[in-house]
Amino acid sequence: MQTIKRHFRVNRSDISYLRWTIESYDGMAVVRTIDPYAAFIEIMISPGCEDQVLELLDSLREEGVSIV
Repeated sequence: MQTIKRHFRVNRSDISYLRWTIESYDGMAVVRTIDPYAAFIEIMISPGCEDQVLELLDSLREEGVSIV
């Protein structure tokens, strides 16, 4: 299966919360920390789920999670 990979920079303190939230939607996406010190993450999105993941990220931004 080919995944869609997107890279983001977040606050270090938000990595765990972000991973837990995204991965709680079973099979939608997986979060990988590329650099824990720079808080650089990769989200590997299942085909057909990109819109849902982007909507979830927008919702998290509205909650105050810094996702760039």
